[in-house]
Amino acid sequence: MVRPVVDRRAPLTHEEIARYSRHLIIPDVAMAGQERLKAARVLLVGTGGLGSPLALYLAAAGVGTIGLVDDDVVDASNLQRQIIHGTSDIGVHKVASAKASVLEINPHVEVVEHRTFLTSDNALDIIADYDLVIDGTDNFPTRYLVNDACVLLGKPNVYGSIFRFEGQLSVFWAEEGPCYRCMFPEPPPPGMVPNCAEGGVLGIMAGHIGTAQGIEGIKLIAGIGDPMIGRLGLYDALEQRWTYVKVNKDPACPVCGPEPTVTALIDYEEFCGVPSHDRMVEADLSLAELEILPNEYAEIAGKPDVVLLDVRETHEYEINRIPGAVLIPKDTLPGRLSELDPTKEYVVHCKSGVRSLESTELLRGAGLRARSMRGGINAYSKQVDPSIPVY
Repeated sequence: MVRPVVDRRAPLTHEEIARYSRHLIIPDVAMAGQERLKAARVLLVGTGGLGSPLALYLAAAGVGTIGLVDDDVVDASNLQRQIIHGTSDIGVHKVASAKASVLEINPHVEVVEHRTFLTSDNALDIIADYDLVIDGTDNFPTRYLVNDACVLLGKPNVYGSIFRFEGQLSVFWAEEGPCYRCMFPEPPPPGMVPNCAEGGVLGIMAGHIGTAQGIEGIKLIAGIGDPMIGRLGLYDALEQRWTYVKVNKDPACPVCGPEPTVTALIDYEEFCGVPSHDRMVEADLSLAELEILPNEYAEIAGKPDVVLLDVRETHEYEINRIPGAVLIPKDTLPGRLSELDPTKEYVVHCKSGVRSLESTELLRGAGLRARSMRGGINAYSKQVDPSIPVY
C-alpha cells in the first residue's frame, strides 16, 4: 500500500451518496475513498481503445475531473474496440464524442477537453494540472514523453498496452518506484514492434487492459490495495493468464536516477526513430524521395518496368488487394531479394505505409529502385479505387 495520490476530499451530495452506494459500503473505499475520487483530477492520454473503458468506468466510479487528450477523429475501424464512440460519431472529434458518452454515464463529472496530441511543447503544462496520468497511447514516442513529463512533475503514470492477444500493465511513479525508462531504457529499433493498426488487436483486449488500468488508478487515488509499482503484468488472452515480472529502479536511469541527464523534455520522435502519429508521417517532407502518392502510382500502373509489391501478410492479402500486386510479406523479403529484377522499378505498399517504408529502405539498400506508397492500400482505396474495401 502506498500513500493516496489525492490528499484532499470533496463532500458528496445526497444524490451522489445514492449513486455511489455500492462503493460506500466497501470498508476499504467508504466515504473517505469516494470523496477522494470526487476530488481527483485524472488525465487520460488518448481516447481510443484503452481510453474508452477508462473514461467510462472512471466516470461511473465518480472521479470528479477527467481530462481527455487527443487530436484524432472517430473512424469506422475504431469501433471494433473503442466502445466510447458509436457509428453516428464517425468523423467527430474523439474528445467530443468521448465527453458526450462520459456525461451520459455521469453528469456530475467535469470533463476537460484537450483537442491536441501531447507534445514536448505542451505536455508539462497539461499534465501539471492533474493528480494522475493514465497512458492509453499506442506509440513509443508518446509513452516516453508521458513518462518523462510525469517524472519531472512527480506524477504517477498508469501504463497499459495491447497487441493482438497480449497486454501489459504497470504503474510508474518515480517517487515510489521505477519509471518506464527503468524498464525500457531504449526504444526498440524502428519497425521491430508494429502498432495495432499494422499488427491488429483483439478488440476486447482494450476493455480488459483498460479496465485494469482504471482499477490501478482508483487504488492510487483512494490509497487502497497494492498498486502495480515495481511490477509489470503480462497478459496472454489465449491462455487467459497473467504473468508478473519484477521491475527494479535503475540507479543509472537518465530521468529518475540520482544524477539525471534528461532534465527537460526532448524530441521523442527523434529519440525513438518513428513518428508518434500517422498524420505526422504524411507531413514529413524528408520522406518525399522515398514515397509515391496513390494517384501518382495509378498514372504509371501497368507500365512494363513498374512492379507493385505488396508486403502485407497473406491473411491481409485475402481481405483486399490492388490488381496486379505481387505478394512478398515483409518478414520474408530479405530472403527473397534474389527474386526481384534490378531492371524494374518497385512501388511497395502495405496497409498504411509503415511496413512499406521499411521494405523500401531494404530494397534501396540492395541497389533496387523502390518507392513506398504513402498511406498504403487504405489510402489507395480512398483516393483511387473505392471498390477496394478498407480495413
